Amino acid sequence: MWKLKVAEGQGPWLNSTNNFVGRQIWEFDPDAGTPEEREAVEEARDDYRKNRSRVRPSGDVLMRIQLKKENSNIDLSIPPVRLGEKEQVDYEAVTTALRKAVRLNCATQSKDGHWPAENAGPLFFTPPLVSTYFC
Repeated sequence: MWKLKVAEGQGPWLNSTNNFVGRQIWEFDPDAGTPEEREAVEEARDDYRKNRSRVRPSGDVLMRIQLKKENSNIDLSIPPVRLGEKEQVDYEAVTTALRKAVRLNCATQSKDGHWPAENAGPLFFTPPLVSTYFC
């Protein structure tokens, strides 16, 4: 099973001035996890194979499963807010949606305080945009 290692470093050639904060690597261990966890990972992989054309590139489903398990003290059982076309948005609906979003954001935060993710798009497209904008 794949496991995300965050803020860890080993080896004689690795050193860090910030204790490897923000460093993330994926490691494979075929014997890791319980049978239920392995089944959840296999379901996520099958879902990805079936819906590959509709899946966002930065979905990071395996990472989200792992981080939600590590941050299991955060209650994510708030039901989603569903409004019809003619319903008015009220204070309670906005507050509930905001609570759910903040709790999900906290549940996907790593132990060193950053949010691990695939950020290749912004890192690739931002420098040319900035250079063309200011020239």
